[in-house]
Amino acid sequence: FTLNFVGILPRGIDNDVKKDWSDHALWWEKKKTWLLKTHWTLDKYGIQADARLLFTPQHKLLRLQLPNMKHMRVKVNFSDRVFKAVSDICKTFNIRHPEELSLLRKPRDPKKKKKKLEEAEEEALELEGPLLTPGSGSIYSSPGLYSKTMTPTYDSRDGSPLSPTTAWFGDSPLSEGNPSILAVSQPISSPDILVKMYKPQSLLDKAKINQGWLDSSRSLMEQDVKENEVLLLRFKYHSFFDLNPKYDAIRVNQLYEQAKWAILLEEIECTEEEMMMFAALQYHINKLSIMSSDNHMNNSEKEVDEVDAALSDLEITLEGGKTSNTMGDITSIPELADYMKVFKPKKLTLKGYKQYWCTFKDITISCYKSREEAHGTPAHQMNLRGCEVTPDVNISGQKFNIKLLIPVADGMNEIWLRCDAEKQYAQWMAACRLASKGKTMADSSYNLEVQNILSFLKMQHMNPDPQIIEPITTDINPECLVSPRYLKKYKNKQPGFVRDLISARILEAHQNVAQMSLIEAKMRFIQAWQSLPEFGITHFLAKFQGGKKDELIGITYNRLIRMDASTGDAIKTWRFSNMKQWNVNWEIKMVTVEFADEPSLAFICAEVDCKVVHEFIGGYIFLSTRAKDQNESLDEEMFYKLTSGWV
Repeated sequence: FTLNFVGILPRGIDNDVKKDWSDHALWWEKKKTWLLKTHWTLDKYGIQADARLLFTPQHKLLRLQLPNMKHMRVKVNFSDRVFKAVSDICKTFNIRHPEELSLLRKPRDPKKKKKKLEEAEEEALELEGPLLTPGSGSIYSSPGLYSKTMTPTYDSRDGSPLSPTTAWFGDSPLSEGNPSILAVSQPISSPDILVKMYKPQSLLDKAKINQGWLDSSRSLMEQDVKENEVLLLRFKYHSFFDLNPKYDAIRVNQLYEQAKWAILLEEIECTEEEMMMFAALQYHINKLSIMSSDNHMNNSEKEVDEVDAALSDLEITLEGGKTSNTMGDITSIPELADYMKVFKPKKLTLKGYKQYWCTFKDITISCYKSREEAHGTPAHQMNLRGCEVTPDVNISGQKFNIKLLIPVADGMNEIWLRCDAEKQYAQWMAACRLASKGKTMADSSYNLEVQNILSFLKMQHMNPDPQIIEPITTDINPECLVSPRYLKKYKNKQPGFVRDLISARILEAHQNVAQMSLIEAKMRFIQAWQSLPEFGITHFLAKFQGGKKDELIGITYNRLIRMDASTGDAIKTWRFSNMKQWNVNWEIKMVTVEFADEPSLAFICAEVDCKVVHEFIGGYIFLSTRAKDQNESLDEEMFYKLTSGWV
């Protein structure tokens, strides 16, 4: 049969006018598919004479909300799979490792009956660079501009390292004399902005947000994304590979912004002391971000050298940092031994903490009644492989607890360890974290982990000398630096008193970070965010096989967690390293995971396509295969094979 193309060509075409139709393609709306295989006949596609086909450009405008909450209008290929589209977007924004990001539909606040386009108030910047002119001669074919080996340049305004984005944006409004606009943090201008934004009230609300992740193996058009629709560009996988301040100024800033908003919108829990530390870092970053170029013009290179030295051991990687220069004795495994207070909250025989002589060898903690009995049989012994390690710290109250959830055949054993001092806590916490991954204290990252924990604790200290606190000024604006929860704590106080009280606490905490450079402060903020107990857990509502009620499945970079939907408590943990395979029954939306030495796990996804959960599991496994010695190109087919389920 023949197809009448007159019905699908745009109206008003003058045959005498030359126009480039190379970006146009046929879209079959009923089947939600692009007809991109031009060597196929229409019959092979299964198209009948009554089919309605749309002849439309593949590149269309999309409004992206970046992690810093700013909106930009970008031309995106609506026929590419989302994974490829995100990769192209990240190349335009000069963000390395695009596999860590994806697109998310904007969550709707259930309290609002009518959909309000708050984003319309934002001024959208339109990129006029590579995405509007795709093709073989585009920026995508210039590997020199997108390589971790590029020569870094530095912003004279703030001393932060930058990559040569000027060549990327050309005369775009994005440059405006400062091509690093995406690397500069913009302070929150008004508390009203925080009030208007959607805040999840419970774990179930957080799980509903994650329903909006787009399918990476399908195109935007296939997922009903419309031209000029608002989508959120976010770091989807919390596994930040090779985060290098020399080449990642934009990536670091956007990561900082995503962390900042997650804390302010209460998407992740933190203590009051931690909140004041985050507020102090924000305040410091805001101050440095708005400093004039005159203060940095003459010493930017020197500043960067100091940053390089300070951050030499601060790279954030999958396993916690760079290799230390001190190798130590590789033939022996370090051990810890000290008196510790141990508590088993689920055992009625122990009503409180009981002191034991505890030894930490390999990945096992042994508890003895006294030091003299350490050569005998321990009263308790715990193998920490696969356990959950959660900090419970209160600096002002001198409480340094480590909560352990240790997997056993019938669930989890809960053990609390109480340390007497910060140093002891840092050593034991670092050892527990490594042991949970099956690593010992002989691992090169142990000493770095101890120092990071001590540094994290130090930033939470309140300065005992009030005389060195700078006077309270109006530029602090505490309502923009802390989450609403901590403002409500003082709801019975006078507004002015509350403002001064919180401002004083922020300034007090600021003394611990005041000497940091801008890029170091951002890296410290990201590191502190990563240290929070709830960091990196993506929640989904699920019903487990054999369970009678809806529960939560939490997915992180290295494990699956079965969680109580009301409290968020971990019930059972499974590590990816112990996983043999996972399968999906697409008809009943059931995910089944098989393990090497324990019963299989099966759950049905509730209120979300099981493809989203499947992609998170496969995506994290894909990210774990990355290595620094490989080139920057990604094995897209391997990603689709691990995340699509049918490739």
